[in-house]
Amino acid sequence: MPLKSKFTNIRTFIGAKNFSLTREFYLEFGFSETVISDNLSLFTVSENLCFYLQDYYIKDWINNSMIVLEVEDVEECWKEITATGLDKKYKGVRFTPIKTLDWGRECFMHDPSGVLWHFCQFNK
Repeated sequence: MPLKSKFTNIRTFIGAKNFSLTREFYLEFGFSETVISDNLSLFTVSENLCFYLQDYYIKDWINNSMIVLEVEDVEECWKEITATGLDKKYKGVRFTPIKTLDWGRECFMHDPSGVLWHFCQFNK
């Protein structure tokens, strides 16, 4: 039986190896922060695109955490990501160039803790 509720948003929790450093990283990357408590913040890139960052770290969990952020233009996104230079400023941050797959194109970013971001442009 399908659910009848109208859903408006989905949010994930990710952890941080170094909470203050990772907060600084996401602010520099362009997210806005709403502090919830001393060990939890909400990071928002636009109205319904956000995630919770918590001061909590389990290596196996973080190394298997992935977030997909759909973009309209992966080329433009890649230029903006690499222009930040954050991969040179923050240890562990790395960018992986655009790959073309049968479903679309994507590029990648690892945050300072190891969370893997997929920036995807799906075929229409």
